[in-house]
Amino acid sequence: MSEMRLQRALARAGIASRRAAEVLIEAGNIRVDGKVATLGMKVDPDKQRITVGGKQLPRIERRWLAFHKPLGVVTTADDEEGRRTVFDFIKDPRGLAYVGRLDVMTTGLLLLTTDGDAIHRLTHPKYRIPRSYVAMVHGRPTAEVSQAVTQPVLLDGRKVEATRVRVRPGKDGRTLIDLTLVEGRNRVVRRWCEEMGLKVERLARLTYGPVRLGDLAAGQSRPLTPDEEEMIYRSIKLSEGPVGRPTRAKWEAREHSMGNRDRPGKPAVRTSFIEKREAKRAAGRSPAKAGSAGERSTAGRSGGPGARDTRGESRRKDVRSAKPRPSSDRDRRPKR
Repeated sequence: MSEMRLQRALARAGIASRRAAEVLIEAGNIRVDGKVATLGMKVDPDKQRITVGGKQLPRIERRWLAFHKPLGVVTTADDEEGRRTVFDFIKDPRGLAYVGRLDVMTTGLLLLTTDGDAIHRLTHPKYRIPRSYVAMVHGRPTAEVSQAVTQPVLLDGRKVEATRVRVRPGKDGRTLIDLTLVEGRNRVVRRWCEEMGLKVERLARLTYGPVRLGDLAAGQSRPLTPDEEEMIYRSIKLSEGPVGRPTRAKWEAREHSMGNRDRPGKPAVRTSFIEKREAKRAAGRSPAKAGSAGERSTAGRSGGPGARDTRGESRRKDVRSAKPRPSSDRDRRPKR
């Protein structure tokens, strides 16, 4: 885990909010490697011993979540205006931080994790992690928008680099823009549209790196699969560290604890890769073949003592009926 301010480390561990953590630090209740901590100092919770009132700060297990951020929810841990935050929707937000902020009027995929190093790399332009969006805009005809998106747009003196842009007509004169970027500047999609004379009515993020929003309902979250975690670490060229990949059993337990499966009246949000694997295996075995093999293996045994294989008898009768009559029968026919 990368270095962070001490009050942030305390807040991520669930000890107190950042403001309350500052009070604890100023009161001398926090020690780092045996020394009284000072306000504003930076620490690495994985490498340093942090104690609160003599008790060591608990280590946080690595976690990854995909969250569908609803409209009007702010991407922050504590909102001064009292609005709902993304962490209000998470059952156990302890230690989690978001990857790439979404503004209050933007919906869609938001990644949450306890891995600070991964957050840094996923949001750094050096690693060119793709993010895809869909925007509903108005202000110009769709034909003009199709031409405008082919022209370079500068924000803060730098060109907005889009790896994929698709324009299609929407309803009531609106236009839909499918856009993939490899950077995450503040409000970059909205500002990019404004530079072209467009007003964004709706904006949603659909993917972040290898993770897709899919059919995850608004306000719901799910743990990433082990395969998704592995692809994330490959994309940012980072080792998964001592924690390693979560076991399949642990990942399944997380899904059940999140309430994303077997919900009454609602379909499961995502079919696990284990279930998909078992389905493929089952599809490879033909039920008809399996049934006939079972019948052959139990023929002559399932009927108890005295049971006979009637199919064998019928075959023998067919063979006898197909044989020509003996020559002695022909000899006994009367001669004319």
